[in-house]
Amino acid sequence: MDKFNLKLLELVQKNNRLTAEQLSEKVGLSPTACQKRLKKMREDGVIREDIAVVNRSKVGQSVTLIVEVTLESERPEYLDQFKKTMRNTPEVMQCFYVTGNADFIVILSAKNMKAYEDFTRRYFFENRNVKRFHTNVVMDEVKLGLSIPVELLEE
Repeated sequence: MDKFNLKLLELVQKNNRLTAEQLSEKVGLSPTACQKRLKKMREDGVIREDIAVVNRSKVGQSVTLIVEVTLESERPEYLDQFKKTMRNTPEVMQCFYVTGNADFIVILSAKNMKAYEDFTRRYFFENRNVKRFHTNVVMDEVKLGLSIPVELLEE
């Protein structure tokens, strides 16, 4: 990971639609070199996804919820099943297996509170291994992003 790769990562995390020519001007490498470096970082898994960040309210998803989920049993097969379910559930934007008061933190989007209630019935109440869940409703999206501060990698 040299300074050119770090600069490329910084730039594409802010705007992954920059052309090779635009990246070239900002990084100080040829457009071809920029393309090759990005391709290699994608192949190596440094860049996991190229995504668009959608404005939830513009597509009818007006509620964001952060849910702490505690399971009855943390046997590997139960953990794996819950992880698989969360990965395959469209409403779930992020899901983390964590330490602390809960086993999972689930961040999800819903059309409204009725839609969230339906979600809880399907995925929490009907799952016998869900011991309890605690919901936080997001009132204001202060900061949203998935950018990693790459300047820290230089140290």
